[in-house]
Order: sequence, then structure tokens, then C-alpha cells
Amino acid sequence: MKKLLSVLKPAALLGVSAFLMWYALKELDFEKMWAEFLRADYAWVLVSLVMGVLAYVSRAIRWQMQIRPTGYRPSLRHTYNAMMIGYVANLVLPRAGEVVRCSVLRRTDGVPVNTGFGTVIAERMIDGVMLLLAIGIAFLLEFGRVQEFLLRLFSDKYNSLEHGMSSLYWLFWVLLGSVAVVLFFGLRYLSRLRKNAYFRKTMAFVRGMLKGVFSITKLDNPAAFWGHTVFVWSMYYGMSLVVFFALPATAGLSWGAALSVLVIGSLGMAAPVQGGIGVYHLLVQATLLLYGVPKEAGMAYALLAHTSQTLLVVLMGVLSFMGSMLRRNGVGMRLTQTKAEPHELNR
Repeated sequence: MKKLLSVLKPAALLGVSAFLMWYALKELDFEKMWAEFLRADYAWVLVSLVMGVLAYVSRAIRWQMQIRPTGYRPSLRHTYNAMMIGYVANLVLPRAGEVVRCSVLRRTDGVPVNTGFGTVIAERMIDGVMLLLAIGIAFLLEFGRVQEFLLRLFSDKYNSLEHGMSSLYWLFWVLLGSVAVVLFFGLRYLSRLRKNAYFRKTMAFVRGMLKGVFSITKLDNPAAFWGHTVFVWSMYYGMSLVVFFALPATAGLSWGAALSVLVIGSLGMAAPVQGGIGVYHLLVQATLLLYGVPKEAGMAYALLAHTSQTLLVVLMGVLSFMGSMLRRNGVGMRLTQTKAEPHELNR
């Protein structure tokens, strides 16, 4: 049953992505969209890929800086390989990559999974703050268009949301009551729980995870850490901007338009489907419509930006996986040879 569910879940999410892509493409004129691809200057796409590589390397350095205060010192190569393998895993099953990359780093450098996962949680929190900052700047620079987009996005859903508010209120109180009950009994029977082996293991896991989360407060070089954070998001912005120049229909768009695409596109990438497929394309196309870009050109931009970066992640992730496996096999062969040497001498 578990094996069946493990297959059905990614298949269902992939089906959702396929439906969204079909929905995004079904009313487009493919001849016009193909004409956009034929006129594209792919040198700018290459520039965006270089920016992507720099962003991933910078993220690996930043993650390594987060891990070091926990008492473990993984090499940059291992940290980078684990991170890229995790990104590829996310393309198969959303959010699985966070666990996968921590597991890879445990195997290569002995970093406990719970500690590594704690650093990933802190990393996601920082990225959330940076995204909120980008949203705030986008509102200041492009208030009219961003407001129009959000009104379009939520106006059709307002009535159904209004009808569902009573259910949400009930759900909130039920959850609050459940938490209160758990806390009450947990504190009352705390002495008994401490004697339970499963409880002790759970608490040890949570302590290790919190150690990873709060490692950000003990950085060796906070300035470098935040410098990498700003650099990574600058590269993300640059990747959105330079692909504008690849297509005639988007070449004249403003810097503010690129920020809007970054913000809305990031929200699409956060959707619980493989690589944001479908959601990203729909949202970016809708955003570019606000700037007068035709649907076909907007979808051509979304396909160029998303597909090129996805292929880059796959390529870098596969190379990282191969490098990790080769190194593991090499270490195994050396250990085998070392153990065999005494027998060879006896002969």
C-alpha cells in the first residue's frame, strides 16, 4: 500500500501540472508563439543560465555557513552536490528534496538529518523574508499593475471565500482547542512521557532540528552570509530581466516589470506541484498581460525562462549525483583495498 501511494502521489501532482499546462496553452495561437521562439535571441537565455549557476553556487556557500555553527564542517563540494540532488528530487516529488539533500549530506559528512533539516527551515524562512521584501518593493514601484493583477486573481474567488469563512472559523477553533488539550495532557504527564523511549527519540530529533534552525544566530561571518543572500536574489531578479531581452515583445519592458515577474513567478514556483509547472506559466503570462504583452509572447517568455532553468537544474543535479556516487564508490574501493593488503602480504 505504501509503495502504491508513493507512486500515486507524484503521478497525481504531475497530472495537475499537465492539466494546468494544457489550460494555459489551449487558447493560444501556436503559430504566433512559434514565431516568437524563432525570433528569440538565445544569447540572453544563456546569460540567465550563467546567473542561475552563480546563484546555486552562492546558495551552497550560504548553506555551508549555516551548518558550520552546529559543529559539522561539510566540504563545499558535498554541500553543493547535496543541494542540487535535492532540487532534482523536488522535480519528482515537491518538498521531498529538503529531506533528500539532508540525507545525502548525512551520508557524505555525517551531518544528522534533523540538524540539516533545521538549517533548511531557517533557509526557507530567510527566503520568505526576501520574497516579502521583493513584494513590498514591487508594490511601491508597480502598485497599479500589481493591484490590478491581485484584483483579477481574487475577485472571482471572493464569493466562495466569503461563504467558506464560517467553516474556516470553526476549523480555527477546533485546531486551537486540540492544541490546548495536547498541551494540558503533555504538561500533566510530562514525567511519564520522559520515560517513554519514543518520546525521548522525538525530543532528541526536535532538539537537533532546533540546533540547525538557530545556527543562523551563531554565524562565523554574518556579513558574508547576508551578502550571499542579497547576491542570490539579485541573480534571481537578473534572470527574470535578461530573458526579457531575448524576445522582441518583452525587450522594451521596464525593470519594474521584471520585479513583478520575479514576485509573481516565485509564488508560482512555491505551488505544491513539480517545479511549479503550469502554475508559474499561468501567473507569469497573466502578469505580462498587464504590461501589454500578448498572450502568445507572454507564454513564450514563461516557457523560455522556466524550461531553461529547469533543464539547468536537471543537468547540474545529475552531475552532482554522479559525482556523489563516484566518490562514494571510490572510497569503498580504497577501504576494500586497505583491508585486503594484509592478506596479500601473507601470500
